Amino acid sequence: MLYYLFQYLESQTHFPGAGLFQFITFRAAAAFILSLLISTIYGKRIIDFLRKQQVGETVRDLGLDGQKQKSGTPTMGGLIIIFATLIPVLLLAKLDNIYVIILIITTVWMGLIGFLDDYIKVFKKDKGGLSGKFKVLGQIGLGIIVGSMLYFNDGVTIKEQLPSNQQIVNESGKKMVFGDAHKSTKTTVPFFKNNELDYSKALSFLGDGYEKYGWIVFIFIVVFIVTGISNGANLTDGIDGLAAGSSAIMVITLAMFAWVSGNIVFADYLDVMYIPNSGEMTVFILAFAGALIGFLWYNTFPAQVFMGDTGSLTIGGIIAVIAIAVRKELLLPVLAGIFVIENLSVIMQVSWFKYTRKRFGEGRRIFKMSPLHHHYQKLNYHESKIVVRFWIVGILLAVFTIVTLKLR
Repeated sequence: MLYYLFQYLESQTHFPGAGLFQFITFRAAAAFILSLLISTIYGKRIIDFLRKQQVGETVRDLGLDGQKQKSGTPTMGGLIIIFATLIPVLLLAKLDNIYVIILIITTVWMGLIGFLDDYIKVFKKDKGGLSGKFKVLGQIGLGIIVGSMLYFNDGVTIKEQLPSNQQIVNESGKKMVFGDAHKSTKTTVPFFKNNELDYSKALSFLGDGYEKYGWIVFIFIVVFIVTGISNGANLTDGIDGLAAGSSAIMVITLAMFAWVSGNIVFADYLDVMYIPNSGEMTVFILAFAGALIGFLWYNTFPAQVFMGDTGSLTIGGIIAVIAIAVRKELLLPVLAGIFVIENLSVIMQVSWFKYTRKRFGEGRRIFKMSPLHHHYQKLNYHESKIVVRFWIVGILLAVFTIVTLKLR
């Protein structure tokens, strides 16, 4: 809203400073600061409101030190993250940008699913919350919506770099390195020089004209990634500050990719896929990062509030959608390595337990407890030490992810 106001003031009155709102970097920085202030200042009021409504977490007895003391801590704190993200975005972003629209839809959609799950747990006294199949259906639904918008909307295009023998010189004498904007099901493959993969080629066995069915494969990939990453974030939210801190690291990294992908100069310099208008996502992403960091003010040990599924499912969904939008989803196993390993630890534990129970008559475990962070708690590591070490791993993974821009 402020973007359009200052755009009008700049064009009509030449209002001093109004031109700053034309710059993504300025609006992104302002969104970060504003979301940080909202989440820290008004976060306390939301926590007090949740406490008055007796929206307390019922913590399962996992046999871990300090676990029982957490019972009754306000949950649904993900509302802080959602509000602190959306308010700066509505004020500072271009609301007609398709990528911003997709991210707003993702935030509201996943927030509602998580909120419904927390509501059932807290007010209906059902520890199971929303049925797993309904959660998955919600994630699949979002994946279909996002995938369809990214494929069919005319505002979503890419420009590919031209081979050197096809480059032309424009009227100003500058060599043009990108072709025309067009629809594409291509994505970026890390670690390779000619690093583009076309999802539609999975259907090449259909013969001529297979490309027109490429949207089917693309939407399937989107659904798979959104479901996997949102569940990974949900599993990571098990100890104070782990999910929010790890997510902030991933999100700030994705902000760099979004800005570079939407900037024709840096896309050319770094030899990455240029995605017109995608740079506007930087405003949303930094607002989201500020909200996560502000939430950590109250979520670090000992937590004054838990994000609940309202926050964790939303976080995972947003991270997945951003990565897909900038065509860097194949980097998620590295960047979101914390989420991936938490997911894998549960899959390995459950699978091995079922296999050994069937094979030997008794279930055996790989870890003392899953997800992985609980394994370290069982080894008597303090929560804070586990969280900080996971953050350090997350930072290393983020740095390695950024390095892949030139590591080919």
